[in-house]
Amino acid sequence: MIPQNFIKLYENSLKEHWELPALSDYPEETQITYGDLSQKIARIHVLFDKIGMERGNKIALVGKNHSEWCTVFLATITYGAVIVPVLSYFHPDGIENILEHSESKLVFINESIWNQLAKEKITIPAIEIPSYGLLQADDENLGKIIKDWDNFFEEKYPDGFRKEHVVYPKIDNSEVICLNYTSGTQGFCRGVMLMANNFAGNVTFADTVNLLFEGERNLAFLPLAHAYGCTFDFLYPLSEGVHVTLLDTIPSFRNLVKALQKIKPHIIITVPLTFENIYYRNILPLINKPVMKFLLKIPFVKKVILSKIKRHLIHLFGGNIREVVIGGAALDREVEAFFYKLKFPFTVGYGMTECAPLISYDSHKNFVPTSCGTVLKGIMEARIDSVDPENIPGE
Repeated sequence: MIPQNFIKLYENSLKEHWELPALSDYPEETQITYGDLSQKIARIHVLFDKIGMERGNKIALVGKNHSEWCTVFLATITYGAVIVPVLSYFHPDGIENILEHSESKLVFINESIWNQLAKEKITIPAIEIPSYGLLQADDENLGKIIKDWDNFFEEKYPDGFRKEHVVYPKIDNSEVICLNYTSGTQGFCRGVMLMANNFAGNVTFADTVNLLFEGERNLAFLPLAHAYGCTFDFLYPLSEGVHVTLLDTIPSFRNLVKALQKIKPHIIITVPLTFENIYYRNILPLINKPVMKFLLKIPFVKKVILSKIKRHLIHLFGGNIREVVIGGAALDREVEAFFYKLKFPFTVGYGMTECAPLISYDSHKNFVPTSCGTVLKGIMEARIDSVDPENIPGE
């Protein structure tokens, strides 16, 4: 087990970074501090108390990236319940099946997604996010509780909510805190039980390699319902006092670049497709021009051209990036070779949902082309299932 208690990480971080900005939504430009986030979490805990939610109960969360999505996630795990994050782009039938299969007692969901579901198949209460309006109730009592929610909160904290009120129950790292459904590589949906220890290993490892520092900025554009985005765009940054901005719009190339240049993040967590699109759509047509091919054959001119391309890319990503971490799939070798030649600060890691998700990683300074990093020392053990691992690929 990881020595650092996972839930305690957030109890401490919320108090230590009370005045710092925690979450923002883009392009809405809303912003809440770590203190605001603490109060929102406490407010949801009051709701859970009133509706009789118990430790170990499962609570589903279906929606796009948003600060309230993050709030519900943290409120659930710090209460002692099990969060069931569901990817917003899953087919309605798939979402309905997950809600039933997971045995969730309650679902927080975007109204646009809720309207696509067959309500007769859903027997649990449903609350809309980000508004927290009641979409469906199994009895009249829940409606009354939602109506009087603010009053209940004021009754519990008559003198206002303060830093010293942030005290969460003891939840051991051995406890399951997340049931993550993913399509995976096999093409069918499966549920993965993740312990607090799974997340603790990833978050504490990221801390040891200094991926981010207190007060820095991060733009989360990968789906947070996926373990990769959840851990490294959301959970890890908030454990460090980082300001996380959620991209609440379609992550098209144009939207993404616009957001990156406004937020100016210090690290980018992404997938190969981002780099591959930039290379094949923007860079390759340029360097394949006859005159450019000729110039790239002249050593000192080649160096100048590559340097300019690198500066342009750094600017494209906001101008502040220290490193780009790529995961989720293998990076195209031609693309990888070009960015490595540019000396662009990128690295490729490897992981799987069952590990929440990281298995191997190296800083861009130590990255070796066609590799996916070093197995996390002291945290992870891995081997290649092959009769000849040095020469024959395996699982």
